[in-house]
Amino acid sequence: MLRETYPLYLANQAESPNSDLAVTDKFTGRVATRVPLASPELIDRAIGAAVVAEAPMRRLPAYQRQRVLQHCVSRFSERAEELALALCIEAGKPINDSRGEVARLIDTFRIAAEEAVRIDGQLLEMEITPRARGYRGMVQRVPIGACSFISPFNFPLNLAAHKVAPAIAAGCPFVLKPASMTPIGALLIGEVLAETDLPEGAFSILPCPREGAELFTTDPRLKLLSFTGSPAVGWELKAKAGKKRVVLELGGNAACIVDADADLDDVVARLVIGAFYQSGQSCIGVQRIIVHQDVYAALSERLVAATRALKVGDPKDQQTFIGPMISEKEAIRLERWIGEAVDAGAKLLCGGQREGAMLAATLLSNVPRDCKIYCQEAFGPVAVLSSFAEFDQALAEVNDSAFGLQAGVFTRDIDKAYRAWDELDVGGVLINDVPSWRVDHMPYGGVKDSGLGREGLRYAIEDMTEQRLLVIRRRVANG
Repeated sequence: MLRETYPLYLANQAESPNSDLAVTDKFTGRVATRVPLASPELIDRAIGAAVVAEAPMRRLPAYQRQRVLQHCVSRFSERAEELALALCIEAGKPINDSRGEVARLIDTFRIAAEEAVRIDGQLLEMEITPRARGYRGMVQRVPIGACSFISPFNFPLNLAAHKVAPAIAAGCPFVLKPASMTPIGALLIGEVLAETDLPEGAFSILPCPREGAELFTTDPRLKLLSFTGSPAVGWELKAKAGKKRVVLELGGNAACIVDADADLDDVVARLVIGAFYQSGQSCIGVQRIIVHQDVYAALSERLVAATRALKVGDPKDQQTFIGPMISEKEAIRLERWIGEAVDAGAKLLCGGQREGAMLAATLLSNVPRDCKIYCQEAFGPVAVLSSFAEFDQALAEVNDSAFGLQAGVFTRDIDKAYRAWDELDVGGVLINDVPSWRVDHMPYGGVKDSGLGREGLRYAIEDMTEQRLLVIRRRVANG
């Protein structure tokens, strides 16, 4: 069970200025706990404290930053079941998926601890012309300074970790706004960070309403904004961010190609997970399934049967695969999109039923490409099927999207695998797996409306550091 209240964290310290934000159990709809909401004045204080902490964080030796991250790994491991249950309640995420996210949280901090002591520079060969004789150059990476992070509701632990852990590894103080619907995971991260000897002001974790979060984006004292969330909000924030560096990890309507030579039993098993895990609320969840015409009928039949067999219900039940969406409002939106597609000529293969925030896993075929369920981000337990005759046609269909996060291709043809890698306009191509697969050290991010920049610990650290050049002139004799 959750505690009655949780504090926010201001400049490393737990504070409870109010208990204005009610956090609900997403399955029952009842209030599960309460947390404070940060005022603009408090956010301003947090940013000021982060700026003051820039120098002591920059001077913190790599081994000390590593030690902080290792402490987090240890404490998260000890509190793994507590973290998983909190996630299950506040996000409605099935308990098995919640435990999986806790495991990834631990991985993310562990990888960051490893990277903290290998932020390498570069030795430059300067003598490329006679006038540079006697010169030597070196580059080091230095922390960019105070950072602002805004994390989403769907992975409240691990997507916050992908901002927090590299910031500590790089030596950057930060302020973090967790999603108001799921703030507990980030606050528990703050609780563990508060046990460490990070410099005062190194971190603040501040739930606040969207309209009160303007300073996270506009304050010129912040050197970087990292946002994960919807494309509409992300691009709007970038336009307001001013001179600071901006990293955006936004949405998608990820596609998966199934070629004629694929192992259909393996494909179906992976597609069910890719499309419907955590009720499809993943930016790289499988939304479009593009199948070779020779195996379309067989795959469709098997996929429908597997989808109908998924258990829907209480996310605390270990047998549950489909839990509630984050809110009834979102479930109603997606139900409406399904209805619009059917009215436009799509065929409902299974699912479509809604009860409150629970929406059954849904498959559609023959969906017109201008329907929202095809061309926009569904962000729920729905996938659409289509067929292709030629592989280039399938590649073109994947690219027929405003988004470009990741794509999956099931094929045994190495030439087609390389063609997909060369031709698909996405941030990552996965061969013989679904686009929703991710390991936390890999470069992760998208193109087009899916964002800019990359997460993954080493790549995030690069964004959170600047290159600083040193040139040394040695006096040398002529000749």
